[in-house]
Amino acid sequence: MNLGTLKPPEGSKKKRKRVGRGNGSGHGGTSCKGHKGQNARSGGKVRSGFEGGQMPLSRRLPKRGFRNPSRKIIVTINVNQLNKFPEGSVIDEEALVRAGVVKHKRDGIKVLGRGSIDYPVLLKMNLISRGAREKIEAVGGSIVEVV
Repeated sequence: MNLGTLKPPEGSKKKRKRVGRGNGSGHGGTSCKGHKGQNARSGGKVRSGFEGGQMPLSRRLPKRGFRNPSRKIIVTINVNQLNKFPEGSVIDEEALVRAGVVKHKRDGIKVLGRGSIDYPVLLKMNLISRGAREKIEAVGGSIVEVV
């Protein structure tokens, strides 16, 4: 077996629809666009959400609350999730992402105080709750605030 003999499985590749290639193709004449109208014209289409002049759904539904455009998205983790790291390790935001504790760091990561940790670690973060700080320092760990 070599690369020259490889083929895709039977039926996995499908030819694209070639429109406007004559009536014998089954897609000739109006090129599957019907007769006249906006969508038959070149460049003719309706914008997304347009319902033909009817009041669109986005305007019919009631609006509630306020969505702050400059909001900060803070990812939270708990103290017990720090047990994933070995004793004495240095934990910062990049280490949490590398270890898979958080997927994305967004606008910041905050450590909250749920759970417990059994050994000291060095935490390099700028967002940490009072309860988490007390639990980490109680087992001999230390916290460095990074701005």
